[in-house]
Amino acid sequence: MSLLELDNVTLRFGGLTAVSQVSFSVEEGEVFALVGPNGAGKSTIFNLISRIYDPAEGDIRFDGKSILDRKPHEIARLGIARTFQNIELFDHATVMQNLLVGRHRHRHSRMWSELLFTPFVRREERRHREAIEKVIDFLDLQAYRDKYIAGLPYGVRKVVEMGRALAIEPRLLLLDEPASGLSVEETQDVAFWVEDIKKQMGVTVLMVEHDMHLVASVSDRVLALADGKMLAMGTPHEVQNHPRVVEAYIGVADEHEKVLA
Repeated sequence: MSLLELDNVTLRFGGLTAVSQVSFSVEEGEVFALVGPNGAGKSTIFNLISRIYDPAEGDIRFDGKSILDRKPHEIARLGIARTFQNIELFDHATVMQNLLVGRHRHRHSRMWSELLFTPFVRREERRHREAIEKVIDFLDLQAYRDKYIAGLPYGVRKVVEMGRALAIEPRLLLLDEPASGLSVEETQDVAFWVEDIKKQMGVTVLMVEHDMHLVASVSDRVLALADGKMLAMGTPHEVQNHPRVVEAYIGVADEHEKVLA
């Protein structure tokens, strides 16, 4: 049984079909990438999985169970975490405080005990902070632990957002363009982290990304989309040489031309 399954999913906005009969599965322990030109429907699929949108047709299953009856705030409890194209952090809070937001899935204390700061709450707080310290060490954020987000470079903020998602301790991590706006060196760091998230943490990754070198270096399988429709699916090498993918990217289907360098 696949960890995540999309079965003939279609989404329409009025007369516009944003996603049309998309079907794929993500196996536990793999890195699966969605690629395609702008407007292909990649982030829309993330929003469907996150339950921000309701599909007009089809089903989405996580761990064998449909999630269409779930509300957006319930998705993290299932073990699904995500990042966003546009960084969504609290600018006037520290890195530590932003990462602690990701621990909400694991909080069991009630408001009255929080107000009284009972021994149970103190133990819980200690446990959450120990979990956050592991994320900080994993992503090399020690130097930024107590710094405010507003004063940090863009690349560091991207890493913090990834850290907040990891703080949820997800089974499935949705990375929405993790290398967007990053330098070559920072993108290489992302590649290392994605590999370690998979191998060391045992987290399955579904990634939307335009940087094809990153996709080719970390992905087990790739699905290429265009205009909300599936073009090709397979290994990075298979997809990069598929005529329909080449045509969607450069407008000419030539067997000698490559999409991924």
